[in-house]
Amino acid sequence: MAFIGSWFATSIATMAAIALVPGITPVGGTYFGPIMCALVLALVNATIKPVIKALSLPIGVVTLGFFYLVINAFMLELASWLSRNILAAGIAIDSFGSALLGAIVISLVSMIVSAVIGLDEN
Repeated sequence: MAFIGSWFATSIATMAAIALVPGITPVGGTYFGPIMCALVLALVNATIKPVIKALSLPIGVVTLGFFYLVINAFMLELASWLSRNILAAGIAIDSFGSALLGAIVISLVSMIVSAVIGLDEN
């Protein structure tokens, strides 16, 4: 049940990023695209992101953690590419700047939605 709640929060956050960030557009439907991208993003964050974060630990320490924003942007780009090419629905990102701003928006909105629906309570 926690995965479905997390997927819901990320879907809402992805829709917010589409609305707020220029350069991020839905592919495959206004609602279906962000929902599928959120699914792929959750899978990418669960599988690939921990490895990348471990490998980039020295850079993360030197940059006081700001490099992890770049990693989030790359994970969003990867999820966008995978969702569009495998599921034929997702989001299209025009530039790395859009991906960086979109990753920030998705992180913040997802955190707020998760808190509102009670996903952080254990």
